[in-house]
Amino acid sequence: MGSLLRTEAQERAGLIDVTGYDLSLDLDQGDENFGSAVTITFTCRRPGAATFLDLQAETVTSIALNGVALDPASVTDGRVILPGLQGENTVQVESVMRYRHDGEGLHRAVDPADGRHYVYGMSFLDAGPSIYACFDQPDLKAPYDVRVRAPHDWIVGGNGAAKQTAPGEWTLATTPPMSTYFVTVCAGPYAAETDEHDGIPLGIYVRASLARQLREQRDEIFEVTKQSFDYYHQLFGIRYPWGKYDQFFVPEFNAGAMENPGCVTLRDEYIFRGAHTRTQLLTRANTIAHEMAHMWFGDLVTMQWWDDLWLNESFAEYMAHRTSAEATRYAEAWVDFGIARKTWGYGVDRSPSTHPVAGASAPDAKSALTNFDGISYAKGASALRQLALYVGDGAFVAGVRKHLTDNSFGNATMDDFLAAVEHASGRSLAEWTRGWLRSSGVDDIRLEVEEHDGVVARAELVVTRPAGSTSFRSHVLDVASINEGVAMATIRVHADRPRTDLPDLAGTARGYLLLPNSSDLTWATTQLDVESLAAVPGELLATDDPLVRLAVWSALLGGADTGRVDPQRVVHVFAECWPHEDTTSLSDMLAGLVRVLYPYRLVPQADSAHVQAMLADAGLRRLDLVEDPQAALTPARLVAATTTDADLLARWAADDGRPGSAAGDTDFGWQVVRRQAALGLIDAAAIDTARARDDSLSGHLSALSARAARPTDEAKRWAWDQLYGERALSNYEALSLAEGFFAGYGENGADELLRGYVDRFFGELPAVPRKLGDMAAEKFVMAAFPHRAVEPAVADAARAAIANPDNTPGVRRALADSLDRLDRALVAHEKFGGTV
Repeated sequence: MGSLLRTEAQERAGLIDVTGYDLSLDLDQGDENFGSAVTITFTCRRPGAATFLDLQAETVTSIALNGVALDPASVTDGRVILPGLQGENTVQVESVMRYRHDGEGLHRAVDPADGRHYVYGMSFLDAGPSIYACFDQPDLKAPYDVRVRAPHDWIVGGNGAAKQTAPGEWTLATTPPMSTYFVTVCAGPYAAETDEHDGIPLGIYVRASLARQLREQRDEIFEVTKQSFDYYHQLFGIRYPWGKYDQFFVPEFNAGAMENPGCVTLRDEYIFRGAHTRTQLLTRANTIAHEMAHMWFGDLVTMQWWDDLWLNESFAEYMAHRTSAEATRYAEAWVDFGIARKTWGYGVDRSPSTHPVAGASAPDAKSALTNFDGISYAKGASALRQLALYVGDGAFVAGVRKHLTDNSFGNATMDDFLAAVEHASGRSLAEWTRGWLRSSGVDDIRLEVEEHDGVVARAELVVTRPAGSTSFRSHVLDVASINEGVAMATIRVHADRPRTDLPDLAGTARGYLLLPNSSDLTWATTQLDVESLAAVPGELLATDDPLVRLAVWSALLGGADTGRVDPQRVVHVFAECWPHEDTTSLSDMLAGLVRVLYPYRLVPQADSAHVQAMLADAGLRRLDLVEDPQAALTPARLVAATTTDADLLARWAADDGRPGSAAGDTDFGWQVVRRQAALGLIDAAAIDTARARDDSLSGHLSALSARAARPTDEAKRWAWDQLYGERALSNYEALSLAEGFFAGYGENGADELLRGYVDRFFGELPAVPRKLGDMAAEKFVMAAFPHRAVEPAVADAARAAIANPDNTPGVRRALADSLDRLDRALVAHEKFGGTV
């Protein structure tokens, strides 16, 4: 089916207004298909004209327009032509639809723990027509009445409050007007926990095999939910408009969550099976706050077209971290934003596939997905954070309130939002918009200092725009001069030109560490001078301010990413300082970033075994320092992912001597098994034994990943056949196999075995979206890419695949981002060479 063109959407929106959907779904027709019957009422401004419905059906049973039957066989390329419209119209469509297994449409999953089936609807971005016939574009909003028939032992939820009217029969309350891409129905033998807050009924749902974990974690989830409601009610001045508030934690979900009004769907990995860190709890809390922010910004007021999708996500991203930091116990949320989200976004913004936050072309619906990335989320949120600093927080909030009030239950554009902020602040945002929203790339910031006898005589903040940029981006940021962990001076700077004099630093003692963006307020790559770079280890260990440590790490990671800092210097600083890091977000995210991006990637293969051993040793030293059992989990995970100590891995696999909360934890056990498998220390029978002890979905997926990771010809041939043969895979099964396949490249001679598969990987890519769907295909490419094969020939093969017109735009985008990481590694190898 061709993607809806923006011009087509504008023409259709100019012709019709949709007044209501009446939808019936029959989910009791077996495991493969379900019935869908919809009645749509709409008006037409030009009687006699024609328009079309969107429909992706297995079989169309009947179509009637204003009582006149249309030929079901006339459906072409996913469209139902509706000719000869009247002023007021009714169209009825009955069809048989197919359940999907790619995380889109009406997804059906089987929990291997008990064989029970679960269904959830994911209508984003253009998957709604695979559930029901509709006018599928964001600016044709309408209220919904939904009825569902389901097996008698299932419960049903959706956007409106669900009521069981008879065994297996459910009716959902009429919704306020909403866009087609928000429609969802969740059905299955879900376990439920309920509560109420401020007159709002609350529900949490999860598959039955996780019922115990939900009972244990419900209070924390409800607490964050209630805190977020209170914060948003106070901030926006508008009551939650969607009635009840359900959160369904569903299996095999492609994204983190989806903001369906009244019925949020989230990936069920957020219901932790066992041991988990504070960072994981913070991430879940942040996701809850993010999706709730969408109830106002995105759901109540929706973008006109997909080119403003960034505004929905940037706003929710910004609000989630603001809410987490100010209204929950996770006061360190902005530290987490800096190390987790901004690091992701910086990587995208430094790549050839960078694009402006706003104004990126979206000539059709699917093209918007190619810009659904760390720029739309992290950089966009950073821009909004800067906007609040630029106009003042009071004016920013007043502008948000005006925007939400003026456009409630309607659609709006970026210009509408900015006009509301301009009205509230009395300031023109034209120049600010050009710098922050219409230009791409990351600015560099550094300090130029003249000193005499250790005293600063003159200091300037220097901002360097990205190559090719024609707009200057103003920055509101802090600059600190730090000695032995103490900020001797911290000044707030509004840099609205390439060079900004800092008179408040003149006459002060020069600190060992001069740190621009010391509170991580802006979006930029910090360049440290030679003296500051040399002082980094000591200052990281000395300072009590986690934002300063974040800013230092951001400078180090950004320096390595841009070829200015030797990656091995980063690893040495990590080995010295990380064992003493007590802010869990920094500790957890740094451990993940360094172990994934540095050995066998940014660090040359010849030095990587030594570097990986340094990481394992840092983990062991951290284990010696921590007393909290929960705090032992992150260093234990680092050791499990990097050690080559076969005896240690064997003991931990047998749950002998595991540290802290890793003891008895099934998921940690699987991490150990996967490492054993990648090192060739266990055979398939040992993996099958571990799988027999864990009959859950997580166990099934972990076993697939472990089997694919084994460095044997038999294992690779089996995994390849699973991935690219005729076997039907769920999106999660494909990702698990992909993550394991190239995992051991570079270790124990596995590169000799795997090198022949690299070219085959690029050759098979055109078939991946057809097998997995567009959203899952992009994630698959990122997971399956041979990141450790840091060779010019691999880069050339990736470029050829990007140029191949048989690959979808989403696959090409994922390849471009992966290639950029590979090119950065090649630059680092050439520039810094071997061991420092």
